[in-house]
Amino acid sequence: MPKVSVWASFLLVAALAICSGASAQESPAGQRPAQGNQSAANPGQQGTRRGPAPPVQGPAHDPHDLTGIWNARRGYGGDSYVGSAPEFTSWGEEQFKKAKSSNGGQYTLQETNDPVITKCYPPGVPRIYLQPFPLQIVQTPKEAIILYEYDHTVRHVFTDGRKHPEDLTATYMGDSIGRWDGDTFVVDTVGFNDKSWLDRAGRPHSDQLHVIERFQRMNQNDLEIDVTMEDAKTLAKPWNVHIGFQLRPDWTIQEQVCADNGDFVSFEK
Repeated sequence: MPKVSVWASFLLVAALAICSGASAQESPAGQRPAQGNQSAANPGQQGTRRGPAPPVQGPAHDPHDLTGIWNARRGYGGDSYVGSAPEFTSWGEEQFKKAKSSNGGQYTLQETNDPVITKCYPPGVPRIYLQPFPLQIVQTPKEAIILYEYDHTVRHVFTDGRKHPEDLTATYMGDSIGRWDGDTFVVDTVGFNDKSWLDRAGRPHSDQLHVIERFQRMNQNDLEIDVTMEDAKTLAKPWNVHIGFQLRPDWTIQEQVCADNGDFVSFEK
């Protein structure tokens, strides 16, 4: 298998980030392919959307087939996403000031209060895309299943026409339902708890978080995801971000469990 020990690379990158104090913009999650359309807000609809994929050279692909193993285009996600930072409410700003990120270099692994680092909590959505691990998408007639290598996390996106349950139990990854809008797979997720961060820099959210993801397979090898985060308690306005992925047909998803690596907090010693 061409992929090296990703967990070891993760620890090395974390240590280097702490030493260097690298900023999030120096390690973006991914870049758009040259042939991709730029995403833009679409008035009257939630989230962002991109137009139809333009013709490209190479093997034919089915834009409705998202199956495969995908990795963020530049591997390691860094602190946050490409683009502008969010605008917070006063409550959101207060919560953000309490965050002690383990990735920006200001705090050590011993000092951070990152819930993923200190408690092995799941990263939540969309932060899980910034974890430096691949994901696998499996499609069935009733759902799309996303298998994240990070902490062996499994996410079910139901496509059978159901609505979000009225009596949702708040979770880290939320409740997801999906539908096709042309060649774009739109995933709507609610029902989050407030125990995770929106990114690795510590930007917070409340249990009112609403995430809209728009997946579009631009060609055989490029998958683009436009993400909109809405949270009236935390965000002054929706936060739109973009993440790009490349197909890795020769990879397999490995078993990576946070608890098995629980002593990595002692990595600096």
